[in-house]
Amino acid sequence: MSQAEVQPVPAFQPYTPASESPAEFTLKAIVLGVVFGILFGAANAYLGLRAGLTVSTSIPVAVMTVAMFRLLQRFGRGGTLLEANLAQTTGSASSSVASGVIFTLPALFMWGVPPDLLQMVLLALCGGLLGVMFMVPLRRFLIVREHGRLPYPEGTACAEVLKASQGRSTQAKNVFYGIAAGAAFKALTSWLRAIPGDVGVQLPFIKKASLGFDLSPALFGVGYILGIRVASVMVGGGLLAALVIIPGLHYWGASLEQPLFPETQLLIRDMSASELWNRYVRYIGAGAVAAAGIMTLVRSVPMMLESFSVGMGQFRKLDAAAGQEETPRTERDLPLPLLLAGLVVVALVMAGVPQVFGDLGAFSHRLVASVCVVLFAFFFVTVAARIVGLVGVTSNPTSGMTIAALLGTATVFLALGWSDLSGKTVALMVGCVVAIAASISGDTSQDLKTGFLLGATPRSQQIGQLVGVLTSATFVCLSVMLLAETFGFGTQELPAPQATLMKLVIDGVIDQSLPWGLVGIGVGIALLCELLRIPSLPFAVGVYLPLSTMTPIFLGGLLRWWLGRKRDATTQEARTERGVLLGSGFVGGEGLLGVGIAGAAFYLGRRPAGVGTDWASALAVELVAAAAFGALVVWFVRRVRHG
Repeated sequence: MSQAEVQPVPAFQPYTPASESPAEFTLKAIVLGVVFGILFGAANAYLGLRAGLTVSTSIPVAVMTVAMFRLLQRFGRGGTLLEANLAQTTGSASSSVASGVIFTLPALFMWGVPPDLLQMVLLALCGGLLGVMFMVPLRRFLIVREHGRLPYPEGTACAEVLKASQGRSTQAKNVFYGIAAGAAFKALTSWLRAIPGDVGVQLPFIKKASLGFDLSPALFGVGYILGIRVASVMVGGGLLAALVIIPGLHYWGASLEQPLFPETQLLIRDMSASELWNRYVRYIGAGAVAAAGIMTLVRSVPMMLESFSVGMGQFRKLDAAAGQEETPRTERDLPLPLLLAGLVVVALVMAGVPQVFGDLGAFSHRLVASVCVVLFAFFFVTVAARIVGLVGVTSNPTSGMTIAALLGTATVFLALGWSDLSGKTVALMVGCVVAIAASISGDTSQDLKTGFLLGATPRSQQIGQLVGVLTSATFVCLSVMLLAETFGFGTQELPAPQATLMKLVIDGVIDQSLPWGLVGIGVGIALLCELLRIPSLPFAVGVYLPLSTMTPIFLGGLLRWWLGRKRDATTQEARTERGVLLGSGFVGGEGLLGVGIAGAAFYLGRRPAGVGTDWASALAVELVAAAAFGALVVWFVRRVRHG
């Protein structure tokens, strides 16, 4: 029997039987999902621009929804389990939209051709809608027929959290505590500016070597969510860059009497550690990340081809009529004719509306870009939906898929002679739409897995995902524009690492002007990691980002290991859940206040002045800042240990 003919597992019964029809698609569920999705979408946009990664929001949104339902229950307006699931389905779409936007579009600001809000929203909507609509026909195979073979870890975990919420668990308050604490600390460092946002120390005996620590609750929370293994690999890459590569560059280039390309003015011996990182290590890290992403993608080729073949089979076999109302409630999907009509509309909008791709010129040019979007999106949506079923959303090689789409599109544009800035920007926009589509298909498949286990109605979840895309896209893009106006991209506050990488990829293909020697060193680092069986992508990200970004992530992962070691399974599970919810709150609180600062700056025409500090000694200021962050960590540990 071929894999495409695998039959459903007849013994499985969802938590809510198909014969029951509790409240599910209700106004309060949609509204809560939209509100929480907007909040976490904005927070994830800030986090991604700062650290180059985002976190899944399904579980935090689910827990917060349950908490709100309990509050509403006092007024006789509580909610059901399926309503809570629909709210998290709707709210979780925003994190995928944010990922695709912040991984690509900030490069336009760096090129000096910032898009307007309408163009950003149209790109985000096209990617989100394509991702959801391409995923729907795959549900019956990937979720139903492959149940027991594809675990979908985040979707399964979210289902367990929602089922546990039917008891009297008080874990939901940890998300709100985390939001409050993360926002308060961010206010001290970036609004009031009473303490600095990072501390550092120069190491003796090794020139240009330094250690730094970003006092960021969000990065600390991300580390706890990721765990010790990934956090250790990432900080290892950062240590290689800060303690080996930068000092090595200084010692090697100290005798040079001419600037070393790509630097054109300063000699290596006259450059600071941060200048060395910006002019040289950044390209080494970019080469490592690109190579690691592509190798991750290459390893997935057999799975990709198999998934694509299965997906094509499902598209051919699905019947448009399908008697939706005669099928059980738990098997009702959006009808295929509606999906096909939606796909045609999105394709026509991309090709026919000039605002989508900007000043590209003739309709034929926009049509080529639209064809690239549809082909790459269809392929990578089919692939991503299967991959996340095996390894989870956090291991989905979205960066590698986006790089592959950018390389393919840039090559097509170069062959057509579109080698000017317009060709670069449109290639990036194609990558943006594909990145969002691939990302949101992974999120949709996880949510459909949660619904399958809980007995939700797939059609309601699919509509919820579409609503989540439609409502969150504007606010995510508005957040990005406000952050660009206030902090700028490629700055210390918001380095936008993934977008910088995508910009380098396009420049390299079209301009052929990259310092390929430095990029080659990065490729060698990634290959060496593969040979040593070290996860190459997290390590490469550590090389690419400043060490100060990695150290709080490592501290979070270290504390997760320490708090769970030598504990019984029940205690370890409870501590992990509390820590993940607190960490998610840290991400949400810091990100929301960062966007709030940007909004205030836009309204005032300047950044909030803050109170500043008048301490004479910089060391004293850093000690106070470190003590404040230490107090936050101690509070976090006490909450995780004792609830």
